Amino acid sequence: MGRMHADEHAMDTELVERLVRGQFPQWADLPATPLASGGTVNAVYRLGTELTVRLPLTEGGASDITKERRVLGALGELPVAVPAVVAVGEPAEGYPWPWAVHGWLDGSPALEGRAAAGLAEFVLALRANRAAGPPARRGRPLSTVDEAARAAIGELSRTDEPFDPGAALAVWAEALDAPPWTGPPCWLHGDLMPSNLLLRDGRLTGVLDWATAGVGDPAIDLIPAWNLLTADTRPAFRDAVAPDDATWARGRGRALAMAVIQLPYYRHTNAVISANARYVLAELGVLTGSR
Repeated sequence: MGRMHADEHAMDTELVERLVRGQFPQWADLPATPLASGGTVNAVYRLGTELTVRLPLTEGGASDITKERRVLGALGELPVAVPAVVAVGEPAEGYPWPWAVHGWLDGSPALEGRAAAGLAEFVLALRANRAAGPPARRGRPLSTVDEAARAAIGELSRTDEPFDPGAALAVWAEALDAPPWTGPPCWLHGDLMPSNLLLRDGRLTGVLDWATAGVGDPAIDLIPAWNLLTADTRPAFRDAVAPDDATWARGRGRALAMAVIQLPYYRHTNAVISANARYVLAELGVLTGSR
């Protein structure tokens, strides 16, 4: 696996430890350890046993540091743990962007095909938050990603992936035909990938990566129905969250769009993301020979 982005900044443990020593001497003696992650925006290092350091890989992710801190500060009570922003660092040591220190959250990332008890309760609790929040990019109308989704379907059809573009376009058309969200903007996370869901004993206990959170159409937070759950466990999640048919269809479209955009871009550079994209496409029945 190579770099995920052409403009990605080089990262290593020594850089992280120099940044910490230079700006947060109280943690100067703590070792930094890179964490294996499916993330595409930040490099993540564990700092000692109680902290993590998150450094944007590209300039495009740098603004997420400030946004995530603001979003996490606006959240009310939730039934799961969320990261505490302990400190924000400044550019230094040749690293050009802000970076953040978060508190460590215990738990293991969710795995495709496994259930996550408490997932529906979390989605509903977040949606019920009445605090003001920024507009969420993935909370906008589905039509805003139509061009990108169709281009990605075309690109993926030209690879050696066992992909059925006609089936994908049919799923996408059904989602676009669904009536748009007309209710009040709801709080949403916007990136409920399995790697952002922490479990203990099969129960959701923590949710990571809040840079995409904000308010808008809640359909995006239905994507675990296809990126995590199975045909057998999906109905229980749907029953618990109780979306209307149009929101469920838009959520299905969001899951498709994310997968077809991710797979051509990351299939040679991020094994976690590309494997999850293939899982989604299989669950949606748009792989050759899939149901």
